[in-house]
Amino acid sequence: MSASPLPQLAPDTLSRLARVLTGRYGVTVSFDAHGPRVECDRIVLPESAVPDSLNADALTGQLDLLAARWKFSAIDRLDALPPGPARQLAQVIEDRRVCERLFNDYPGARGYIGTLRKQKARATHARWPTLPWRDKLIWLIEGALWSETPAVTERTPALDATLGAVSDALNRARASRSTRESIENAQALVKRIRSLGAGGVNTMMFTADADETLDAERVHGDQDATLENAQETQDAATADAALASQTPSDATAQPSEAQSPAAAISFDMVDGRPRLSIPLTTAFDIVTDLTGRGDPAAWRNLRALARAETAPLTARLERALKADEQTHWKRDQERGEIDRPALVKLVLSPGYRTPFRVKRITEGRDAAVTLLIDRSGSMAGKKMDLARLCAAALCDALIQLSFKCEVLGYSSVESPEMRALYEQMLADGADLSRYNRKLERLDLQVYKRFGSNNAAGLSEIACGHENPDGEALVWAASRLLAQRANRRILMVLSDGYPATGDGHPVILQTDLRARIEEIAASGVELIGIGLLDDAVEKFYAHNIVVRKLDELPTMAFTVLSDLLLRKRTSV
Repeated sequence: MSASPLPQLAPDTLSRLARVLTGRYGVTVSFDAHGPRVECDRIVLPESAVPDSLNADALTGQLDLLAARWKFSAIDRLDALPPGPARQLAQVIEDRRVCERLFNDYPGARGYIGTLRKQKARATHARWPTLPWRDKLIWLIEGALWSETPAVTERTPALDATLGAVSDALNRARASRSTRESIENAQALVKRIRSLGAGGVNTMMFTADADETLDAERVHGDQDATLENAQETQDAATADAALASQTPSDATAQPSEAQSPAAAISFDMVDGRPRLSIPLTTAFDIVTDLTGRGDPAAWRNLRALARAETAPLTARLERALKADEQTHWKRDQERGEIDRPALVKLVLSPGYRTPFRVKRITEGRDAAVTLLIDRSGSMAGKKMDLARLCAAALCDALIQLSFKCEVLGYSSVESPEMRALYEQMLADGADLSRYNRKLERLDLQVYKRFGSNNAAGLSEIACGHENPDGEALVWAASRLLAQRANRRILMVLSDGYPATGDGHPVILQTDLRARIEEIAASGVELIGIGLLDDAVEKFYAHNIVVRKLDELPTMAFTVLSDLLLRKRTSV
């Protein structure tokens, strides 16, 4: 159907199309000033003030969307939700789900829905400067669910930081299979965004304008249905307040993009020291040792794949290490093998009792290596599969070459016990402004520890939730520094910036920089490996960025080999 003015699409024509789409003979289509909506046997389209403002393709797309709701959605369950962001997000998630089902039956509907979305995007962009912050966030979430690239005008640090913090929740929302799941995923999204504002502090990368809160009045004359004008319930109001950013009056408010570098430095430093991310408590942090506890068959398959990737590199490194090793002898020993030159002393000095020597090999392999894996939700899918294979390749090769090695993983997850402690301290009037991790505990895992050659636990490497890099780095480095070795190497595998659901992104970054400086000063050699993301370049002096995931095991092994063969004094 080609584009044409609205009047050419009469209600009778649209009604016939609706009957085909829904499979229900009695369905009719009408226009109403309060549309769009779905009633019992009637689909109501919006009555535009300007008749030719909608073209035929967009109007058909609107009809397709409402027909998909009628056919595949439990509309009464959505209508039963109280007005507020959870209801809005549930409708957004549900619309994408039911449209995908409609596309399976009628592939041509995808084009009409696409035209409708482009029209909605143009209308949204025209009003963008005057939209409340909540409207902007929900529109970006909707675009992310439809895999649409945000326009340049939509990008702001606060919105980007919020979307990054809810990426795993968005992935689950995209996989909704029913109206009930759409509602649950919407509520989970609201809860996650609420945690960003926990404690009444702004945890976005930059603050929003004072009037851009979820409690602000809607812009007069706004015809879009993104927000409700109805009086919200107390629960919805609570969610709204959590979704909103605080005003810049907070003493720790972040510098705007227009500020000078010197102003930014003043935020990154406190009393001349880098600002650290301080947890409310570490009592609920969990370290799980999975050494040898994985599926043996899964580990054997993983090891076979890893050796196929790196066997030639392992053999080459072995030859290079042997060529680099030099043999020395420690003489005048009470035991060992006979030292022939010392036999003369034995004859000339009857009391001589140390005619032996002991072989000493220059320590070309006196190094301990730790691989630390970011287990954040954004690593899900092929990234984590390749990270698991990379860990297997490095660990298996290091075991064969007699190096000490350990494989660790880290993430953080919301803790009910930690939340209860936080709420109790808040009720007691405690000052919690110095803490940057208040609701999440660390979830740390050991897949293969030092001192064990059983690497079956690597088969258990899987995603968690968030990634507080700085704290995890300190944990891994402390384990590494406890090893007796001439050199200590810590490799970090990550796909982006540090993040937690309840922490300020800028503080997490300054924390990571400070931790890296401390660890490097202790003698640990750090390597940052970035997966499809160059964030490691901003933190680690020695880094590589893997642009093609399939190259990860080979590139990681090559970088480690070069470092092992490099003399420690030149590092």
